[in-house]
Amino acid sequence: MKRLKQFAAGLLAAVMIGVVRALFGILRLLGPERASDLGGWLLRSASPLIPVNRVAFANIRAVFPEKSEAEVKAIARGAWENLGRTVAEYAHLKSLFDYDYHNPDKPSRVEVQGIEHFIALKDDEKPGLIFSAHLGNWELPAICAATYDLETTAVFRAPNDPAIASVVHEIRSGAMGGLAAAKQGAAFAMQAVLERGGHLGMLIDQHFTRGVVVPFLGRPALTNPILGKFARRFECPVHGVRVIRLPGLRFRLELTPPLDLPRDATGEIDVTGAMAMMTAVVDGWVREHPEQWLWMHRRWRPNMIGSAALANYEQTAQIKPAFKAT
Repeated sequence: MKRLKQFAAGLLAAVMIGVVRALFGILRLLGPERASDLGGWLLRSASPLIPVNRVAFANIRAVFPEKSEAEVKAIARGAWENLGRTVAEYAHLKSLFDYDYHNPDKPSRVEVQGIEHFIALKDDEKPGLIFSAHLGNWELPAICAATYDLETTAVFRAPNDPAIASVVHEIRSGAMGGLAAAKQGAAFAMQAVLERGGHLGMLIDQHFTRGVVVPFLGRPALTNPILGKFARRFECPVHGVRVIRLPGLRFRLELTPPLDLPRDATGEIDVTGAMAMMTAVVDGWVREHPEQWLWMHRRWRPNMIGSAALANYEQTAQIKPAFKAT
């Protein structure tokens, strides 16, 4: 009976992977523009029926209490559309990035601001950290790094659905450089990347149960401290990169200068302060384009934050983004 159940589970998984591959095959046949339009329309239209839409509404109302219900609804619908477009664009992920820094005036789907920082990271022979957020098509920075031979390992969280996770991993592997799954023991692999002079890229805008408490969009949020810990240990440059979705299936990548992270009394980088500063950068990005962020995630979970963490939070609430002179 156990073997029969295992066989049935394996068969179901194989069927689901086949279905997902077929769907991505259809999206490839549609071409990038029509695939993106279809994905955006589908999720935007279906969003009122999706249970976690209530989470998105609650998050937006809490962050923007001054906005009307119509404005809240518009931000939520825009966020669902961006998510739908991003999912559909996986079918064309490798071909989306077409920027040529040798010929920046050449017409392209993607434009890049701060390409000089990518080049500096590539040439400084030091490890480096790059943080980002679920904005626009958030997969593009890793493709940009791979395109210009910047040795970068992207830390990712696999989709919950095994079939989707399998296909997405295949697509990512073909378009990006190194990949590291965010799971138990991943910190050792991430550390090894930095020890050999490589770079880590990571999305920092999701809840992390064992995280440090920092301000995010006006409320305390638990945030993964790993980049702050690595910045302290390796004393390496830390940059932020975001993707802005533009009309007509176009994108702008913006890479910040290195952050001048806060330090403690001993002169070493303060981990919580570092994460607060990185998160403050993301805060500004989300406020500028709220319709392109992933509001459906339960980012704020106050019942998981202790009184001691909240006391420290008051100190980090004053930390603002700062950049080194370039």
